Amino acid sequence: MTELRQFTASVARPLPVIVLADTSGSMSVDGKIQALNTALADMVAAFAEEEQGQAQIHVGVITFGGTAQMHQPLVEADKVTLQPLTAAGMTPMGAAFEIARQLIEDKAQIPSRAYTPAIVLLSDGQPNDQWEGALQQLLGSERARKAQRFALGIGADADGTVLRRFLDNPEGKVYAASDARQIKTFFKWVTMSVSARTRSATPNVTGPGDLPRCELDELL
Repeated sequence: MTELRQFTASVARPLPVIVLADTSGSMSVDGKIQALNTALADMVAAFAEEEQGQAQIHVGVITFGGTAQMHQPLVEADKVTLQPLTAAGMTPMGAAFEIARQLIEDKAQIPSRAYTPAIVLLSDGQPNDQWEGALQQLLGSERARKAQRFALGIGADADGTVLRRFLDNPEGKVYAASDARQIKTFFKWVTMSVSARTRSATPNVTGPGDLPRCELDELL
């Protein structure tokens, strides 16, 4: 590493991207989990190649299928080693919200100097646990409530009401995917949106008007 790259890495501030991925059993049909694996890998690869400026993108993946767990610890994008996601079990989305809140509030993992996190939520069904209290705690957290949030409903059974409550923004849009191609389109849009922040003079400003256009329809 050259002295210039060492200096850039030392001054760049982390920009965390936290993916909350539904890996319940219903994600095993119609190629959904395979498309999600491909889309995640493409996103991480794009972030790893992003030239560092003021921000360095970090990526973490929380899965919720049967149980909720930290599938990929939050690390720099070029250090991510994604293990394939598998689909099984119910949809403990509330437990995933709690893991995300704890992660964002942990200053050992996300230091005070970090930029506002981005949280990406995607689901093809309805939560089966006590999700409302966990979501309120996430949205009420001093650090987490400022996060940039993206939401994707996959298939006809996706719960748009829950996804909209996660966004907690009247201007926010829940997008819909009905096939593998649209799942990949959503992640390309997230990639462009986060990458644009790294090139911005104000990476913490995350208003809807700053986002690139998304080619997907909204979830009605």
